[in-house]
Amino acid sequence: MQIVETLNEGLKRAYDIKISAKDIETRVDNEVKKLAPQVNMPGFRKGKVPANLVRKMHNDALMQDALSSTVQESVEKTIADNKLRPAMQPSVTLADGYEAGKDAEVKVELEILPVVPTPSVDGIKLERLQVEADEKTVQESLDKFAESQKQFETAAKSHKAKIGDQCLIDFEGKVDGVPFDGGKGEGMAIELGSGRLIPGFEDQLVGKKANDEVLVKVTFPEDYNVETLKGKDATFDVVIGEVQTAKAAKADDEMAKAMGLEGLEQLTELLKGQIEQELNGLTRTHMKRKLLDQLAASHDFEVPPTMVEAEFNQIWQQLEQEAAQEEDPEAAKKEMEDEKDEYREIAVRRVRLGLLLSEIGQANGVEVSQQEMSMLIQQAAQQYREEDRQRFVEYIQQDQMAAAQLRAPMYEDKVVDFLFEKAEITDKTVTRDELEAAIEAEDEAEAKPAKKKAPAKKAAAKKPAAKKPAAKSAKTEKAPAKKPAAKKPAAKKAAAKAPAKTTAKKPAAKKTAAKKPAAKKPAAKK
Repeated sequence: MQIVETLNEGLKRAYDIKISAKDIETRVDNEVKKLAPQVNMPGFRKGKVPANLVRKMHNDALMQDALSSTVQESVEKTIADNKLRPAMQPSVTLADGYEAGKDAEVKVELEILPVVPTPSVDGIKLERLQVEADEKTVQESLDKFAESQKQFETAAKSHKAKIGDQCLIDFEGKVDGVPFDGGKGEGMAIELGSGRLIPGFEDQLVGKKANDEVLVKVTFPEDYNVETLKGKDATFDVVIGEVQTAKAAKADDEMAKAMGLEGLEQLTELLKGQIEQELNGLTRTHMKRKLLDQLAASHDFEVPPTMVEAEFNQIWQQLEQEAAQEEDPEAAKKEMEDEKDEYREIAVRRVRLGLLLSEIGQANGVEVSQQEMSMLIQQAAQQYREEDRQRFVEYIQQDQMAAAQLRAPMYEDKVVDFLFEKAEITDKTVTRDELEAAIEAEDEAEAKPAKKKAPAKKAAAKKPAAKKPAAKSAKTEKAPAKKPAAKKPAAKKAAAKAPAKTTAKKPAAKKTAAKKPAAKKPAAKK
């Protein structure tokens, strides 16, 4: 085998590898010897088929396997001999015109990880903004929870529906007098004023009574999620089966016990715990942003272009999806194009931070245990259909790059926790609004790496809403729902994924890669 380096420029490397025909033939002969004892052929006892006949029968497959494994070993040897740390999977190309019996010429191209200067983990100073879960906040949460538990009871037939009441309706929608798919339903419960349906639909039920027949006239929004209905005028023949009034729920021992709790005190403590967990999450988010800012400001080194391109493509794909939901998709896309360089700088920052955190973790013994990795795999597998879960597990186990991506968020959190322990932290009590404003300011700063400010997504998490019980209705079908307002394209956050130690994926000639099972598409709610 002959290995010649043809490129050594920055982080780019390329090699020409020549594998002699003799080496390939030797491997084929060895495979024939292994296979012969298992071959059955008429006229011969099992295991007694001559090697030349075995080779004649399986020559193409044997040659392909021998070539594939020889190329794979040659690439591994090249990486090991040159002490390379590939940033991404190497590109391996077999020269055109290869014929059996001739030398194989292989071209290997790859980018390596940079030498990251070992950062000092001493001298980091951070401010921890803390928000207290006071009695007022807890009481507001308790009141909202009680509101979510309200029940509806049948009103008198003479009762006229008002905002806040619930109507059980049968309906059939038509465009130009013709019914359309998905426009018919029976026994659907809709709370007036909830904004669930097309604008104007619920308003036209106000003042109506049980058994009233109503012709509802609406116009589908231009951004409606069904292409054929966008901007269309429609009518709905509606029959109100029943009007129900809300029975206010009170936060007391009775409500708590109905939920299986000991009483109101336990419910209050549970809600307070949820609030504290959420506020602690916001505090951590802000402090992590400040930590990453310090690391980014004090380190500047070359990063692999392929890693930057992969990160940028993820950001760009998200932006394209969000732009497509805008009222004016073309204007949103133009804004993206105008700020493309800024988004690319965000990708560079994220990759650099990822490599930096990885270096800190490796230098200080931070690891994701096998038990933790197994937990991550099982959690990720739950998003797939039951019949696809095992395939996903096998895919992660076989693909080192996929495993590294799954491991990355937990690894990053562990490194960040390690740095928090080393940092000098001062505490400051603030309000929730002040904390959220500080996080939003960090978002905007991160999304403005150059001259122009890129649109930034607000990071502040919403207060968790208590889960509302499903309406007890014999038959419910989906009415034309109001489409949520489209979000403005937003820059991804600065928290870069910290990859675990990067290992080159073994290349194989014409080898079928294990496919990741497709995620199950959630069924429409009925």
